Amino acid sequence: MKLKKLLSSILSTNAAFVILLLLQIGFLLFAVMRLGERFVEVYFLLIVLDIILLVYITNKNEPISYRMAWIVTISVFPLFGGVSYLFLKLSQQFPKSLDMRNQLQSKELLVQETDVMEELSAACPDSMNLARYVAEYGLYPVYRNTLTEYFPLGEMQFEKLVAELEKAQRFIFLEFFIITEGYMFDTVSELLIRKAKEGVDVRLMYDGIGTGMLNSVKPFRRLQENGVKCKVFNPFRPMISSVQNNRDHRKVVVIDGHTAFNGGTNLADEYINRRERFGHWKDTAIMVRGQAVWNYTVMFLQLWGKNDSDEIRRFAPLLTQDIVSEEYDGFIQPFSDSPLDEEPVGKNVYIELISNARDYVCITTPYLIIDEELSNAIVFAAKKGVDVRIVTPHIPDKWYVHMIAWNNYARLAAKGVKIYEYTPGFIHAKTCVADGIVAVVGTINFDYRSFYLHFECGAVLYDCSVIGDIVSDFEKTVSVSQLITREECEKRSVFKKIVGAILNIFAPLL
Repeated sequence: MKLKKLLSSILSTNAAFVILLLLQIGFLLFAVMRLGERFVEVYFLLIVLDIILLVYITNKNEPISYRMAWIVTISVFPLFGGVSYLFLKLSQQFPKSLDMRNQLQSKELLVQETDVMEELSAACPDSMNLARYVAEYGLYPVYRNTLTEYFPLGEMQFEKLVAELEKAQRFIFLEFFIITEGYMFDTVSELLIRKAKEGVDVRLMYDGIGTGMLNSVKPFRRLQENGVKCKVFNPFRPMISSVQNNRDHRKVVVIDGHTAFNGGTNLADEYINRRERFGHWKDTAIMVRGQAVWNYTVMFLQLWGKNDSDEIRRFAPLLTQDIVSEEYDGFIQPFSDSPLDEEPVGKNVYIELISNARDYVCITTPYLIIDEELSNAIVFAAKKGVDVRIVTPHIPDKWYVHMIAWNNYARLAAKGVKIYEYTPGFIHAKTCVADGIVAVVGTINFDYRSFYLHFECGAVLYDCSVIGDIVSDFEKTVSVSQLITREECEKRSVFKKIVGAILNIFAPLL
């Protein structure tokens, strides 16, 4: 059993990537050592290159934390820091066709109805600017005729998901970051195969690194043989390349254009607590029914590669008759965020909610790796008297991320922000609620990778009754969580404080 676990670790994508990275660095070292007498000349040229790059990076329009990480890296490792930065920047990038902002047909497919914006302005005047921003820079409109249901646990979402998949008649689109074999995947697989045989257009897209090198072939062969179209997004390639950082972190299911699921839950048994990892696993998600599902349909097809507007229109929403108009309440705006543009939509949405809050802000996130801009927004809200509460995991999935989080706890707690750790285990939920009026549920973590490197998605909810369910769930979560005080942060060992501070510098590169 131990040998099997060891082999699994060695063959995992992350381990393979590190090994290959070290081999390439070793090759560079060997090449430099072979230069012999010319080593001094090459070293001098590398130092000149580093100085030029430091000036370039300092003046580049990128996040301060990212620039600082590279400045420190190049300064500490002058021999290879600059070369590594240059190599990563010059490595092959994604085709621009994946960037929705460069696609003219996006505006034709996603049209904002003026009367909906006017109704939103009347109902939630303080949220109007946020909705306009997401529509303009995220390219996704806000809708009125939509119902939402909130799931406080992954197992509750999964039960509903299976029931809705059974009803599919036209198409099923599934997109996940992580898929592993087990009860959850087996249940969905059998259902998808049966639906494909019934003539339903079934498509499954998964990330090449998130799902793993070994899992990217074997579990999906049977699906493909039985009519399910499977696609690996950005397959793992053994090379040093910045493109390997751009992962599809989204979790979306679209059914027949009228029902969609979105949240933090992947297709793996730990997400529904049938397999224990890091204690009790808490995740959240929403089900969306109605016109807003069109946003999810378009964002899936854009990443799938169907960029033809006529092709996408074939999957236009079919609103079911069982949704009664009187049941509609509030507004919803599903959106996606791409690393291919210079617009961190997800981060800006969070900042707007935090900055505009008057009474309280409730945040759940598995990772709290925030830059100066977001940290200042959270602290300023607390200084204004806003009750800012953040729940993070007590049992982390990555020790170094937890160390960085504690580094941020200290500053936030000192300024009046209430930090809680989910005592039963690991909280993977990504939610943010402001004043019970506006909320975000989706896949976007409070970290650099989600804000700048991953393909992400979520939904902004305005004045929806389901926001009350999210707040109630947050209160229940806090009741079983441990408050991290300022005194606890100060009592941490000097070693942990130093390690956390150092890791925080390089957080954007982790």
